[in-house]
Amino acid sequence: MRKEESTGNSLEAGKSRGSFSGKLGYVLAVAGSAVGLGNIWRFPYLAAKYGGGIFLLVYLVLMLTFGYALIVSETALGRMTKRSPVGAFQAFGKSFPFRFGGWINAVIPMLIVPYYSVIGGWVLKYLFEYLRGSTEVLAGDGYFSGFIADGVSVGGWFLFFGLLVVAVLFAGVKQGIERVSKVMMPLLVVLAVFVAGYSMTRPGAWEGVKYFLIPNVKNFSWMTVVAAMGQMFYSLSIAMGILYTYGSYIKKDVDIEKSTGQVEVFDTAIAILAGLMIIPAVFAFSGGDPDTLKAGPALMFITIPKVFANMGFGTGAGVMFFLLVLLAALTSAISLAESGVSTFEDQLGWSRRKSTLLMGALIILFGLASALGFGALDFIAPFGMSILDFFDFLTNSLMMPVAALATCLLVTRVAGLGKIAQEVEQSSAFKRRGMYNIFMKYLAPVCIVIILLSSIANVLGWISM
Repeated sequence: MRKEESTGNSLEAGKSRGSFSGKLGYVLAVAGSAVGLGNIWRFPYLAAKYGGGIFLLVYLVLMLTFGYALIVSETALGRMTKRSPVGAFQAFGKSFPFRFGGWINAVIPMLIVPYYSVIGGWVLKYLFEYLRGSTEVLAGDGYFSGFIADGVSVGGWFLFFGLLVVAVLFAGVKQGIERVSKVMMPLLVVLAVFVAGYSMTRPGAWEGVKYFLIPNVKNFSWMTVVAAMGQMFYSLSIAMGILYTYGSYIKKDVDIEKSTGQVEVFDTAIAILAGLMIIPAVFAFSGGDPDTLKAGPALMFITIPKVFANMGFGTGAGVMFFLLVLLAALTSAISLAESGVSTFEDQLGWSRRKSTLLMGALIILFGLASALGFGALDFIAPFGMSILDFFDFLTNSLMMPVAALATCLLVTRVAGLGKIAQEVEQSSAFKRRGMYNIFMKYLAPVCIVIILLSSIANVLGWISM
């Protein structure tokens, strides 16, 4: 262990840490973390399933209030303590509640990045096949289920993706994460605009645009709110330890409030573009068939290839779409893994190289289990779920709400809202301070408990999501 203890003003401890070169590098890195499979893969199918425009409206309200409050909290705590989540919590106490709060935030990304890398491997496979011109093959019935059941193939593509992530981590914060983000994020935006524009010009696609952008109260249900809250965690990288870690890398002159606003805009823009890429295309293909819209996670790997196969420019659209998804998946996977590397550096006193190797080993171990969960290990089915689905449920539906609740309690009961405001106001006007205080003290804990109870009730079959 390192000699220095984590304290609110641990400047000495911060000397050995990596850092971003400036405000742009930080914003693009956090945006890269937020803009990932949560936006491109998860957001469109949830929006399609839970009411289109009304889901989008609920999500935006939650993101601008609840999401904003948690982003500011985690970033401020990271910068204040110059530590990843475990050290950040233990800067305020060493008893069990502090250790638990820190470690649950730290463990979540370690569990997410392996199965996330499996999905990244699927994306790589589809991109490769589109580059080969296999558009009709990918659209065939049973192609996706056959591919994920083939342990050798799916395992190989997973390892390829995982090695890309580890290679960037070895390069460090400035030369790896920041450099990759500065290249990938602008390219991602350009591709997203192009694919969305193409999708919206398909015959019959305009009905999909209206379904997605115009709120219809008839499509509202309680599960619209629950699903939107759950998606907000996944999409904004809240309660994953990432924002603590990236916050610890930024300097005191970085405007936390302004940077948070920029991330909100970037994340929302990509989520809307993702919806405009997928939902209008599905409408053009199916005429708005409810069963097709509710295809869920399969929307990207089964429904969308069928859409592309029915387009005149289907192969080109497939290449651009899955290249876009690959960029998003890589930036998010890198940030998830970086949180784990930072935790190992802080808590074990290891070098970055050694910490990265350990993170890589965890990715391979848990990732291979997830990759084989649809084939050789399909007999392992906790609560009737595949291994990958179980890890997703465990982290997103159970652990993230608990981690977020721990952050709320740390801010309101231990550190104090005033101390957070003091940290933010070193470089920010903190114009939304009043709203921030209300949400952190009263509304955020209630929302978090609702998500947690709803998720448990769903897996037990008491409610249907």
